Amino acid sequence: MNLTTLLLTLVALSAAIFYTSRRRSLSKAKALGGQHHLNSLPLYYGMMACLWCALPAISVLVIWSIFDGVIIERIIVQSLPNSSELTSSELGLLINSIQNYAANPGSLTEVSDPAIIQAAERLVDLNRVNAMARALLVLIFGVIFGAIAWTRVSPELRARQFVEKVFQSLLLLSSFVAVLVTVGIVFSVLFESLRFFSVIPVTDFVFGTHWSPQTAIHDGQVGGSGSFGAVPLFAGTLLISAIAMLVAVPTGLMSAIYLSEYADRRVRAIVKPMLEVLAGIPTVVYGFFAALTVAPTIRSFLEGVGFENVSSESALAAGGVMGIMIIPFVSSLSDDVINAVPNSLRDGSYGLGATKSETIKKVVIPAALPGIVGGILLAVSRAIGETMIVVMAAGLAANLTANPLESVTTVTVQIVTLLVGDQEFDSPKTLAAFALGLVLFLVTLTLNFIALHVVKKYREQYE
Repeated sequence: MNLTTLLLTLVALSAAIFYTSRRRSLSKAKALGGQHHLNSLPLYYGMMACLWCALPAISVLVIWSIFDGVIIERIIVQSLPNSSELTSSELGLLINSIQNYAANPGSLTEVSDPAIIQAAERLVDLNRVNAMARALLVLIFGVIFGAIAWTRVSPELRARQFVEKVFQSLLLLSSFVAVLVTVGIVFSVLFESLRFFSVIPVTDFVFGTHWSPQTAIHDGQVGGSGSFGAVPLFAGTLLISAIAMLVAVPTGLMSAIYLSEYADRRVRAIVKPMLEVLAGIPTVVYGFFAALTVAPTIRSFLEGVGFENVSSESALAAGGVMGIMIIPFVSSLSDDVINAVPNSLRDGSYGLGATKSETIKKVVIPAALPGIVGGILLAVSRAIGETMIVVMAAGLAANLTANPLESVTTVTVQIVTLLVGDQEFDSPKTLAAFALGLVLFLVTLTLNFIALHVVKKYREQYE
């Protein structure tokens, strides 16, 4: 039984336990004269039995899935002749070959080594036995614990308290997992960054003005010394993000004000969905639009009015299209926040004689400012993390310039470039990607601190 079938069977079993336990509680309540004799609602009795059935079975499934692969691999390794004489890389390559042949038994006819054929056939048998044993054990646990929960159903049982405690524990576990994953991401990036900074000085990385991460693979290679000054990447990221914000923030904010304060229902019902369609367009499509339409148009227009040396891949084209992509984020979030401002504030302003525009400027926007700042910071994070548009419209050249008509690159583009293909995670070239990722993390953390400060300041004023 494969994993999908096993999970569907477990779901069906849990549903059956839920139904029968609920019916059992109803029958016991009927014998006593009604549901008011039950300590909890019948739904909770069914949920309690369902949890008793599902949770132990899922726990067994998770524990089994963690260890079965390791045990099977160890069995296969012990069956191989001369396995102790192989290095770890050679043994890993051999295990991968056996697993590939086992996944495609028809390819065994092309193998000349009888040991590999025998190991692959044994791996197939072990996987089949493992799947059967796993399914049998999981279902046995589900049936046994579900039957125990069914027999415990009684009017005195506090099923609601049990269900609430279980869900509270699951929520706590989910929060812990989220925090643990975040900590793991931070430390993984941090440790690899420290390995990079042990080879390349921090000052050279932070203050260097030349980015050329190609390093020599062998002695005597020409042009492989490597330069890791990240200032051109930071400057390119800030330049493109600033252009995008200059497009997205005014347009998105004004659109939100119009839709929430001036537009009638019919206009709002048409314009708002059309505006939010922009958020569903894939970024690669924006990249095509920027590279094939916007960039050539900008170059032709500026050269026609007298500008010289306008690059065909410019920060202006990438930032402008990126700003169009970000408009729905600013507009939608700002619209929701403005609509959440209490009408009593508007009525009070009108009662004092303020006009509609004065009410919007002096009352509504200040009251909604924390949410608007949050939406703008979300848009900034999206702009900083965008890759495809920059690759297709701004290029890969790490130029240190403030001229939006020249080609630049960003931190995220270079991270992708450094990690494309088969890479060894021991060279400064690859480790530089982790250092760039650490910089992005620190920038995002700074933006969050700024957002919290603004929200706290204006909450105290308007709550």
